[in-house]
Amino acid sequence: MKIRYAAKTDVGMKRTHNEDYFSLIEDEQLFIVADGMGGHAMGEVASKMAADTLGEFYARTKDEDATWPYKMDRQLSYVENRLVCGIKLANWKIYEAATKDPRCKGMGTTLVATLVNGEKVYFAHVGDSRGYRIRGDQIKQMTRDHSLLEDYKEAKPDMSEDEQRNFPHKNVITRALGMRDTVQVDIKHDSIEDGDTFLLCCDGLSGMIEDKKMIEIVRGAEGDLEKAVATLVDQANRNGGVDNITVILLTCNAKS
Repeated sequence: MKIRYAAKTDVGMKRTHNEDYFSLIEDEQLFIVADGMGGHAMGEVASKMAADTLGEFYARTKDEDATWPYKMDRQLSYVENRLVCGIKLANWKIYEAATKDPRCKGMGTTLVATLVNGEKVYFAHVGDSRGYRIRGDQIKQMTRDHSLLEDYKEAKPDMSEDEQRNFPHKNVITRALGMRDTVQVDIKHDSIEDGDTFLLCCDGLSGMIEDKKMIEIVRGAEGDLEKAVATLVDQANRNGGVDNITVILLTCNAKS
């Protein structure tokens, strides 16, 4: 599988510093977006810690006999267990830092990670950073936000679009790394079709641009991923840029 990718992060129009972080671990074909939170710029510490811990875990566990800090879930494959375990370790590292250092109290981060393995793609996430699949002229959200709004929608499936737009606490997340000593990581996989493009982003992008506009921008770039990520960030800023903005795009093509 041949992978092309591009990434961009931007402070946005309203914030004074950037608490987002992204990481591209090429030899593992692992792509990460983290959106930090916490006072005194601790959010940027948490987001970087999450991505770095996950990357370090993958480096240490290249040998399948390596010791893991968590037991394997028999319902998941080895590939899925490795990704989930690394994210759980990142959660523990952030939680431990937040409890030991008063300056780090309350810090945390969302995280979405995409792993390409053979003919499959895996999405693992905690929080409201998202993963999308773009296939042809269709865009599909592959992750479910861990937010009050999504919980409410699950309880009330007939909730109208107006009700969703006017929901008073739609930006409140219910799950993040560092909130507790343990965390539940959602993971799913999908078969890759030739030409599939995957988009990872924080809510600074998804909250500013509708899905249909995202795919319009990506398709309009005609395969130029650098142009696509730059245009996505610019559009989010033109729409208000109320938060930091981070996006990764990756396109998968069968090797000729």
